[in-house]
Amino acid sequence: MKSIDQANLNGHKVLVRVDYNVPVGDNFEVTDVTRIQRTFDTITKITKDGGIAILMSHFGRPKGVVNDSLSLKHIISTISGVFNQEVFFLGDVLAGDILTKVNALKPGDIGLLENLRFHPEEEKGDLTFAKEIARLGDIYVNDAFGTAHREHASTATIARLFPNKAYAGYLLYNEVVNLDKILKESQKPFTAIVGGSKVSSKINILNNLLTKVDNLIIAGGMSYTFLSAMDVEIGDSICELDMIPIAKDIIKKAHLLGVNIYLPIDNICADKFDPKANIFITTENNIPEKWMGMDIGPKTIKRFANVIKESNAILWNGPVGVFEFDKFSHGTNLLHL
Repeated sequence: MKSIDQANLNGHKVLVRVDYNVPVGDNFEVTDVTRIQRTFDTITKITKDGGIAILMSHFGRPKGVVNDSLSLKHIISTISGVFNQEVFFLGDVLAGDILTKVNALKPGDIGLLENLRFHPEEEKGDLTFAKEIARLGDIYVNDAFGTAHREHASTATIARLFPNKAYAGYLLYNEVVNLDKILKESQKPFTAIVGGSKVSSKINILNNLLTKVDNLIIAGGMSYTFLSAMDVEIGDSICELDMIPIAKDIIKKAHLLGVNIYLPIDNICADKFDPKANIFITTENNIPEKWMGMDIGPKTIKRFANVIKESNAILWNGPVGVFEFDKFSHGTNLLHL
């Protein structure tokens, strides 16, 4: 993996895959700019070196259909504020005038393409679609650590179209270097916290960690698939039914390897997926019908915190609750402290 420091950026159009799938309020105001801020060094490196930064990202889950509420145009003013310069909205990558707009950019400029997931070809990793994106730039930079594992057109597929001209941005490069270091040099006890919504997107991570960690904490939306696999009632919580056999297999492997698995023992639940939802805290692990788990409960926080305190090395991948909503951010924030 080559760092962006090895690239000659001057005068070149640089396609930068970022992860700007940020939380927004009712009026599209960005409620957490962290993901944008973390790409600051990479984008600034490009513009200061005389390059043109052409940003591309997904936003929400439009499922291959144009949806104005999921247009990246709604957050471009926030992006401009973070970089302290105007960011030009370029529109859809397949639009007839896209080359004209891109060619109008000057060294030091920043442009933003429309939500790539408006096209079903993006998540399919379609080669033809990747070529349409690639024609807009001279160099490819991936700085989207959160989506780098996906075989999508703008991540894995497009990188192969830039032999010797594909680089890692500072965010991605540093995350990978640090991850490699902790996996190879960590002192025991070694604890991994794996969160997020889907087991399907974390299978490889979980299987790889099983041979390296002493403790595996599983939380977030994916934990309800594991709890369901253990015959715990999960109400209307998110659950990947086809992943239940995989979850059972991971639990079995952990026991055989002597790895301690920790799952939520109580939950903060909601009657709907909404920041203003009514909440209910379970006194035990079973979640009633018509309620969904949204965050770990106080007993779980205390239990997880004790495991973390006794650890000499910690790897954390993914939130333990719907942290985008204040009511359900406590678990993630408290463990972080």
